[in-house]
Amino acid sequence: MRTDTKKEIFAVDNSATCLDVTEKALEEHYHVKTFSTAEEMFTAMEMNKPDMILLSVFLEGMDGFQAIKLLKANDDYVEIPVIFISSLEDDSEAMGFELGAVDFIRKPYHKQVLLSRIKVHMRMAEKLRG
Repeated sequence: MRTDTKKEIFAVDNSATCLDVTEKALEEHYHVKTFSTAEEMFTAMEMNKPDMILLSVFLEGMDGFQAIKLLKANDDYVEIPVIFISSLEDDSEAMGFELGAVDFIRKPYHKQVLLSRIKVHMRMAEKLRG
């Protein structure tokens, strides 16, 4: 059990480089756990529910769209804010919002933009929970 007040973020991406960059960008402000598949994330969530999920669209096995559908269909996970992070330049952004994502950030992203968006969505989630 954590004794500090840092929020926890799960980052899911099939690129080890992207996970490394994300972890380094956030580690000063958040506890970050990284996963290369959605299946690994769901296994970890059985023990520990994160405050937010950063989710890539393209993943081995279950993709990000399938993962968010499962998250939003589960009463234990439905309130966890999900931000998609992707380099795609197609209709993935609209699809992500339709499926319940709170934001969509394009790679490569700027560290300060990522931190600002996470902060905003963390605050909004806290207010919704009351």
